[in-house]
Amino acid sequence: MPDYGHDLRFGIFLTPAAERADTLVPLARLAERLGLDSVSVQDHPYQPAFLDTWTLLSVLAARTSRIRLFPNVANLPLRPPAVLARSAASLDILSGGRVELGLGAGSFWDAIAANGGPRRAPGESVEALEEAIAVIRALWTPGRAARVAGTHYRLDGAKPGPFPAHDMGIRLGAYKKRMLRLTGRAADGWLPSSPYAPPERLAEMNAVIDDAAREAGRDPAAIRRTYNIAGSFSGPGTEFLQGPPHVWVEQLAELALTEGIGEFVIMADADDDAFLRRFADEVAPAVRELVAAERSAATDPVPTEPPRQPAPPRPAAAAQPESGPAPAGVRPTPPPEARLSAESVWDESTRPRGPVADGGPLPAEANPSGRHLIDVHDHLRNELERLRDLIRRVAEGDADVAAARDMIATMALRQNSWTLGTYCASYCRVVTTHHTLEDRSVFPWLRKADPRLEPVIDRLAEEHETIAGVLERVDAALVAMVTGPGRIGAVQDAVDLLTDVLLSHLSYEERELVEPLGRHGFSDAIR
Repeated sequence: MPDYGHDLRFGIFLTPAAERADTLVPLARLAERLGLDSVSVQDHPYQPAFLDTWTLLSVLAARTSRIRLFPNVANLPLRPPAVLARSAASLDILSGGRVELGLGAGSFWDAIAANGGPRRAPGESVEALEEAIAVIRALWTPGRAARVAGTHYRLDGAKPGPFPAHDMGIRLGAYKKRMLRLTGRAADGWLPSSPYAPPERLAEMNAVIDDAAREAGRDPAAIRRTYNIAGSFSGPGTEFLQGPPHVWVEQLAELALTEGIGEFVIMADADDDAFLRRFADEVAPAVRELVAAERSAATDPVPTEPPRQPAPPRPAAAAQPESGPAPAGVRPTPPPEARLSAESVWDESTRPRGPVADGGPLPAEANPSGRHLIDVHDHLRNELERLRDLIRRVAEGDADVAAARDMIATMALRQNSWTLGTYCASYCRVVTTHHTLEDRSVFPWLRKADPRLEPVIDRLAEEHETIAGVLERVDAALVAMVTGPGRIGAVQDAVDLLTDVLLSHLSYEERELVEPLGRHGFSDAIR
């Protein structure tokens, strides 16, 4: 999916628990002080343990001055659209134009019916939502008496007003195809939540919205995508938003650049200020920076900082062996001395070398990017060791083939979305400092900063493709083992080959890129 180019926004998603009412205003005020963009509140008016959402939003508006507010999402069956339109417009006026409207078709129909609301079939709820949008827009449009003919909602000469203080958007919480199509043809924004619309489903859901928008004569980019997310700063980073901040940065930037997400709303715990501070201080600004750098690279690949003067060309006699001296301070990992497989998929003697470091190797403190690249590769090495152990267990009968295939499918070196140290078909995205980002523009940056690195980068890209092919062979061997028990030897052979090529490749990449990452100003430029 495309990057729609929206300015990135970050917000929080509050649960209006009445028993914790005293924590909600302070949390919203903290979000504002931390520079976040929005506070949203879930709306379940049939839930007796919750404060009323519109009452809470009004109080939050009175106690804040900058941050935007919206229901996430308003429960339409228990909030008539004519009243909702006037309520939202009124709060927008009183807050100085800081309100948006999130709408949902309804769920938990037993609870809605118990509170006097309608019980609607799925098709009826979508139809009612479309009529409600028409009612709301009619009452927000200056003019004479508004008229909307509908089965569920209607206006018959109602006078419009009051009118929002700004061009208020209507966002829909949508998951199924009919709702997604309604979003595309009639809404200003899409507002899904990651537990119900996981990252791997966003592309197909976005495609439905975009197709419907084009059919309606609309630009899909006019529809802002807001994503409610949940996660933890613990974990190894092999699942969505389960890892340290730099893992979040990579994953959220990927969603902005490939799925068009323009706003991320974290489901905030009122009892955990530290979590919110890390999200605001370590995640949000780094995602903005990464996305800005990627967009800049897409339109103008020239580095924004002049490259340092390149070092003199390496004399032919100065070529070093594959396991030659390592730079001081940040030491690349040498390749293994012994090989496990008799097969070879490339000629390591033909690997290009980059230029000799001008002025000697950088000290460790001057090269956090190189250090972090090695840290990422260590993660991949550890993951490979886990895979080897799992294959051993399959051979011994302690684990099944399905578990091994699942691991192959989720290994960081196989993924291209949600894991640390992503390997792509065209080039590797290198992880940089802890507080910054992994950036697909690193390789283009290095090509521009020192054109003599181009043969090295080209070779690395070719080896990424080869590694992908070896992974396919491991997976194919596992499939064959399912249909022909006793073929574990072929699986072990394939994993031995993967071990040889991956460890050799990681060592080569570290040897050639650890110094240039720090020497050509990249770590300085992205701090």
